[in-house]
Amino acid sequence: MKNLIIIFIACIGLSSCATAQNVAKSEIKTDSISEKMLVYQLSNGAWPKQLHDKSVVKYELPLTDELREKIKATSYMHATIDNAATSREINALVLAYKNTGNPSYLKAAEKGIDYLLKAQYANGGWPQYYPDKSSYRAEITYNDNAMINALTIMLNIAYQTNGFDAVDAKYISKAEDAVKRGVDCILKTQVAQNGKPTIWAAQYDQNTLVPAKARAFEPASLSTGESVGVVRFLMKLKNPSEEVKTAIANAVVWFEGTKIVGFKYDKIAEKDKGLVTAPDAISWARFYDLKTNKPIFGDRDGSIKDRIEDVSQERRYGYAWYGTFAQNLLAKEYPKWLKANGK
Repeated sequence: MKNLIIIFIACIGLSSCATAQNVAKSEIKTDSISEKMLVYQLSNGAWPKQLHDKSVVKYELPLTDELREKIKATSYMHATIDNAATSREINALVLAYKNTGNPSYLKAAEKGIDYLLKAQYANGGWPQYYPDKSSYRAEITYNDNAMINALTIMLNIAYQTNGFDAVDAKYISKAEDAVKRGVDCILKTQVAQNGKPTIWAAQYDQNTLVPAKARAFEPASLSTGESVGVVRFLMKLKNPSEEVKTAIANAVVWFEGTKIVGFKYDKIAEKDKGLVTAPDAISWARFYDLKTNKPIFGDRDGSIKDRIEDVSQERRYGYAWYGTFAQNLLAKEYPKWLKANGK
C-alpha cells in the first residue's frame, strides 16, 4: 500500500512538471516574420538574398511545402550581405527578441553576428558574399550599403544601441575591433585625385584596395550613392578622430563641387529616361570617372559611355543613373554634424 501511494505521488509530480512546461511554452511569444527568418537561416548563420533557383527571398510569402524544399536545397554558399541580406534579419530578430522575449530570435541573431565577424577581412572590409569568392563576390563591397550595413550592426553592439544591448556582452569587444578595422578600411579606400581625397568607389579589390568593377554596366568609378552611405556611417562615430573628420569634410567638398543644378533624371518616352529640366532639382550622376570627375555610364556589353544618350535604351530605363543622392546630406545632415563635431 505504501509503495502505491509513493507511485501515485510521483505521478502527480510528473504531471505537474509536464503541465508547467507546457504552460511555459505557451507563454513564449512569437513573431510571424521572425519565425520565417529562422527557417531561411543558412547553416553558417547568414541568410541568402536568393534561393538556389534564383527566386528572391520574400518573407511575406507563405511557407508552403514547395517553398520549404527550395529553402532546404539552398546551401551556405548563398550567404551574402548584398541587398541588405543578413543585416536585415539580424536587426529584425534583435527587435523581435526585445518585443517578445523569445530566446530563439536572439540565438539566431547572434549566429548571424558570428557570421559577419568571420566574413570580415583582416583589412577591415567585407565581401559581398562569403564564403563564395566567384566573380566579383569577394571584392570589398560598399555597393547597396553592404559593408556599411554590417558595420552599423557592429557599431550598435559596441554602443549598445537600437536594441543590441540584448546581445551577449562577449560581442562588445569583438564589435569594437570590427568597427576599428572597418573605419581604417574606409579611410584607406577614399579615392584621392592628385593627393586630394574625394569619395569612394562601390567595390574594391580585396587585396590591393584598388577600385574594381562589378557587373558589366558597373565600372570601377566614384560612386555617389554608396559614398553618401559611407559618410553617414562616419558621422555616427562618437568622438571622431581628426582623420575621420577630414574624410567627411573632403567628401562633402566633392559633393558640393559636382552637383548638377536644374536637372533631374526622368521619363522622356515610353520605357526611356534621360536628363530633363527641373529648376529646383539638384542631382548627381551615379558614377564618375576616377580621375576626371566626369559622369560615366556602363552598358550590358561592358562598354563605358560619356553620355547617357549613348547607353542602350534598356539600360537607360532600367538603372538609376542619376539621383538626389547627397541632397539631404549637404542641406541638413552635415551642417548638424558639423555643429557638434566640426573643427
